[in-house]
Amino acid sequence: MALLSAFILAFFPPIVHAGETRGPVTNLPLPRFVSMKASEANVRRGPSLTHRIDWVFKRRDMPLQITGEYGNWRKVQDRDGAGGWVHYALLSGVRTVLVEQDMIPVHARPDPNSPVNAHFEEGVIARLGSCTVEWCRISAGGYKGWTLKTNLWGVGPDEIRK
Repeated sequence: MALLSAFILAFFPPIVHAGETRGPVTNLPLPRFVSMKASEANVRRGPSLTHRIDWVFKRRDMPLQITGEYGNWRKVQDRDGAGGWVHYALLSGVRTVLVEQDMIPVHARPDPNSPVNAHFEEGVIARLGSCTVEWCRISAGGYKGWTLKTNLWGVGPDEIRK
């Protein structure tokens, strides 16, 4: 398996854009957003079980930003910058966002003049769908629609999703 991986990397090197950092373990971009798969995750001072637990994240689906990798551990932070090392098995690639403004309008289309489907409260965790330069499609509590990207944490300002 290692020989196959070496062959693939030798003849098909990963595409890296100028100035982009890649994780040494996964070769995925750093930083990048993920979500909590578990309902609880110990956040450690370093990347091993021997390191002290500084606190516990207790919100399933909470968006987190990965800023580092070491073996099976990912260095993460929340929207307030609090974080540490979490085992990768507690994280998911399913994208979620945190609503940062109170009562944001969620529109039927990415247009401020389109009908409003719902209003989401500050602190709501929503599933992330497509994103344009300014808008993202989100869903939570059976409601879905489009809101301005600036209302959300968990999506990059330049990120476009199909």
